[in-house]
Amino acid sequence: MNFLAHAFLSFGNSDILVGNMIADMVKGKQINDYPLSIQRGIHIHRQIDAFTDNHPATQYAANYLRPSVGKYAGAFLDVAYDHCLALDKQYEPKEGWNSFSQKSYKQIESYADILPSKFCSMFMYMRNEDWLYNYRYDWLIEKSFYRLKQRASFLQEEAPVFENFKAHYKEIDDSFKTFFPELLAYVKDITNKP
Repeated sequence: MNFLAHAFLSFGNSDILVGNMIADMVKGKQINDYPLSIQRGIHIHRQIDAFTDNHPATQYAANYLRPSVGKYAGAFLDVAYDHCLALDKQYEPKEGWNSFSQKSYKQIESYADILPSKFCSMFMYMRNEDWLYNYRYDWLIEKSFYRLKQRASFLQEEAPVFENFKAHYKEIDDSFKTFFPELLAYVKDITNKP
């Protein structure tokens, strides 16, 4: 899952949100530099990613993107799933996605003094372009795919991943609808355990 899903699956807990958001930039023993409550968010992020990567619906949906991006299909699918989440009315927070996004940015900003510098650089773009809200729009998905292609080794920028995403949107969205309720139940369960 990508940023919107990780924020959503933090269930309003600021410490878990921050851990969830910075987890990919915290390597090895660096986790010990953070308070236990944020470490918990980092662990939850990793459990979300493992559950997602191993779920049959996700593995099946990745096949639609694999012809254009090969082994990176999972990373692109994470972005696609944020798009599906943003458009699925049953998961929209009571306050709406726009308010949810602004609240999430404020919660993250309140931890600015402990955020990894690499995350801070990226967060500036996230907030300025309002990624959490704008994942609903094709323009941000296309831009996110472009950025992923730039960062991926051995992947050509002209790889038609956005076109594959659009061509197989129904199948990808159907896989999301199968997978996400199970992920949600799983994260609620692990979040409620001490």
